[in-house]
Amino acid sequence: MSGASGTGRVALVTGGSKGVGQGIAVGLAEAGWTVHVSGRDEARLAGTVARVHAAGGQGRAWRCEHTDDGAVAALVRGVAAASGSLDLLVNNAWAGPRMDHARPARLWERPLSDWDSLIGIGLRAHFVALHAAAPLMIEQGSGLVVNISSVGARAYLHSTLYGMSKAALDKMTLDAALELRPLGVSVLSLWPGLVRTEQLLASGVQDIAGVAVSDAETPELQGRVLAALAADPDLHARTGQAVITAELAQEYAVAEPDGGRPVSPRGMFGGGPVFGPLPPA
Repeated sequence: MSGASGTGRVALVTGGSKGVGQGIAVGLAEAGWTVHVSGRDEARLAGTVARVHAAGGQGRAWRCEHTDDGAVAALVRGVAAASGSLDLLVNNAWAGPRMDHARPARLWERPLSDWDSLIGIGLRAHFVALHAAAPLMIEQGSGLVVNISSVGARAYLHSTLYGMSKAALDKMTLDAALELRPLGVSVLSLWPGLVRTEQLLASGVQDIAGVAVSDAETPELQGRVLAALAADPDLHARTGQAVITAELAQEYAVAEPDGGRPVSPRGMFGGGPVFGPLPPA
């Protein structure tokens, strides 16, 4: 991949102020990436940037309201203009409603306003960012878009709308990859397993769908895996697929910060195929 920063690799991680987004930013920084992060909380974004610098990368925070299509498009263009390229877009912005991990609420028990966050941000904002990034990546002849999806696209997690949003995100990955494949741009969905985010740890829940919170993945593992994936010379052959963090970690020999190896969450949905691969060109 081409770029204009120290190692020649520039990433934008939307929703990078905490949780998975912050972990991705730090994991990429460990590999020397320049990482731009966006979100609404300037103090938290500053904390992410500080962690990026401490991990050996360069970082910059961008305040963005991801419900605003114009702001999202301007963010993508601004990052590319500031760094001279955009090699990796990680669509991670998410503003889901408060959820009870111990007892998922059934669809008729949830307000209809859940649609606005789970679909409006969890899907629409990602489409808008991809729409803005695609022409930039096409012009430079390369690029990778990673949509942070979930095993919830197959397994039942949290709510009906949550599963709908993730399944739709994976379909967006598949179809966008089909359109962008001949133009040198790759699009993938990444399925983390259960992740030890601040929200999860604060919930007090001990296990979800049979997976112990103590065995959950770290946010930083997601970034380490993405750095290895982006460096794979055969990356483009995967375009259109939903890939699982734990399985990529095993393939690329990527370990957790404490040296542990994550377990694939396939058991949460009974195994079987995920989205992709694309049909032959």
